[in-house]
Amino acid sequence: MREDWGRCLAALIARFRDFQLAEDALQEALAAAAQHWGHSRVPDRPQAWLLAVAGRKAVDRLRRGKRDGAGAAALAVLAADPVEEEAEMIPDHRLRLIFTCCHPALAPKTRVALTLRTLGGLTTGQIASAFLDSEIAMGQRLSRARAKIATAGIPFKLPEPEDLPERLNSVLTVVYLIFNAGYTAGPGHDRDLCDEAIFLARLLNRLQPATAEVEGALALLLVTHSRRAARVVEGVSVALADQNRTLWNRPMLDEGQELLDQAVGRRSPGPFQIKAAIAVLHSRDPPDWPQIAALYAGLLCHEPTPVVRLNHAVALAETGALSEALERLGALSDALADYQPFHAARAELLVRDGQIAAALAAYDRAIELAPSPADAAFLTRRRNRHLS
Repeated sequence: MREDWGRCLAALIARFRDFQLAEDALQEALAAAAQHWGHSRVPDRPQAWLLAVAGRKAVDRLRRGKRDGAGAAALAVLAADPVEEEAEMIPDHRLRLIFTCCHPALAPKTRVALTLRTLGGLTTGQIASAFLDSEIAMGQRLSRARAKIATAGIPFKLPEPEDLPERLNSVLTVVYLIFNAGYTAGPGHDRDLCDEAIFLARLLNRLQPATAEVEGALALLLVTHSRRAARVVEGVSVALADQNRTLWNRPMLDEGQELLDQAVGRRSPGPFQIKAAIAVLHSRDPPDWPQIAALYAGLLCHEPTPVVRLNHAVALAETGALSEALERLGALSDALADYQPFHAARAELLVRDGQIAAALAAYDRAIELAPSPADAAFLTRRRNRHLS
């Protein structure tokens, strides 16, 4: 059901134009499947079976609650709809569902939660756990999102051609945020968000083929995820330069490189392709720092954010421009005061510049803000090297 959930739910939403009704009906159909299939067998076309049963459950709910307010005539039309015949083909409305879940009218965190719920099929509890929210709070967020889609008239359709690039970037950003949440948390949840993000990126690549930024985003996730097994050793994070490369997932890394080459060949550059290229260059031994710095300079044209400026400064330091890098970091101290990677990077560069006391203070702040025990242990080891 990991993939079938999103496809069936999208088909039901397309038919009934009601997120909550579609989800409730599909849940009832799944409960019926668990009961009936256990006594007999899985049908030849399980998707069709689920969609047919869910369609009837939705019509029953409309009859009982008269939620649509259109009276018996409209319900009769729904009831007469050839649900079984429609289920035979199961039209794929998932691309429309992705764009609806990631609509700019919804808050960023809500887009993430709704995408995981509707496309990934995660439970409310799983999403809440991943984002350190209570299940009640996450449930309320999802309910408000569904209600807003209905009351604000957010259309269940693809964007117009002139709006597609901006909206597609919003969708890819949601997928990237899901991946980053999993990357920061590390393994341990019953549904790994890195895997969920890659699943969504692959799905988007199938539904929106030959799109350079989609290919670039998938390449970025694959290249980054390929190093996962080497990231933490004995509970301590390992810097990329010090990782055991034999632990890297080479087929995944190669797939990411191939996707990036394919995307670049389309001559339609964008931020996700640039980030993927940076990730690939980081995987080289040694990394091509001048090229990485140049790519970050290009990324600033698309995303002139403090975080990109931080990464650009670090890349400049690696090319030998230490004084310039420290000057650039100084200009970011207010904007990134609570951003852990800023303090970790500043600590490292201050050490190189011989400013040990300031570096130790920066390490202390980075350790305080560390998102995981493994990162805190890594930074503590780095800090302790300079105590003597």
